[in-house]
Amino acid sequence: MRIGFVGLGNMGGRMCACVVRGGHDVLGYDVREANVTAAGAKPAASVGEVTDGSDILLLSLPDSHVVEAVVLGDDGVLAHARPGLIVVDLSTAAPDSTTRLHGMLAERGAAYLDAGISGGAAAADKGALTLMVGGEAGVLDRARPVLDLFAANIFHCGPSGAGHTVKLLNNFLNAIALSATAEVMVAAKKADLDLETVLAVLNAGSGVNFATRNRFPSIIHGDYLKGGLTNTLMLKDVNLYVELVARLGVASPNSAGPLASFGLARALGYADEISNTVVDALGDLSGGVRLHTKEDPAA
Repeated sequence: MRIGFVGLGNMGGRMCACVVRGGHDVLGYDVREANVTAAGAKPAASVGEVTDGSDILLLSLPDSHVVEAVVLGDDGVLAHARPGLIVVDLSTAAPDSTTRLHGMLAERGAAYLDAGISGGAAAADKGALTLMVGGEAGVLDRARPVLDLFAANIFHCGPSGAGHTVKLLNNFLNAIALSATAEVMVAAKKADLDLETVLAVLNAGSGVNFATRNRFPSIIHGDYLKGGLTNTLMLKDVNLYVELVARLGVASPNSAGPLASFGLARALGYADEISNTVVDALGDLSGGVRLHTKEDPAA
């Protein structure tokens, strides 16, 4: 199976590298050609060239606007689609856009899977991501040998759009956990508590979450675990969640916290920094608080 990859940034590049390490040649395209070679792929001149040279085409792009530009552009995926082509969208995108693209590609005989990812840069490096997939189960079975190269868990969530819907639900909880834990840790620092002890308590108690277990043990020593979602992208994902639940008629009083926190991070100059730096944005408004000290090796 010939493999193509469009979008080789922080996450796409890591997933592509896993495929290459698995012994496969990959034809790649990114607006920054250096990203293609860094991931071990063979550079292509355009999205159309990658599509023509692929049996399975993986997309890892910032949002639905970029996905639609790549798929619907004059030299895009749809213009080069053909029967048997499988397109796997690993982006975090709006489910209604996803289902529309699925239908348009189906008219050309091509299949479209929406495959939200979770686990962050560390899991991507190890090929241990979790995938939430929407689309036809039979198409997923055909794509699975490639997806297994960078995913430890693959869940078929339902028809087209279901994967991206579950991804938004997951990312919303991720955003709440990160922003709320950041606030708590700033408060712990201002209360002159030992942060290692606070994290130990949280991780042994009812306050435990992904951020307390996997992020803040590094952040308190100045290691922000760079390579994952930026504050801008996290805010985008929360906004997509809010739009989703509004269409579903679900009240969302809990969205105010992460919207405020990651919006604050953007406003204070952390827009393109990893979303873990939301703790510094909250610290800035709390008297210039940093969890780590200059003596920390990673600070």
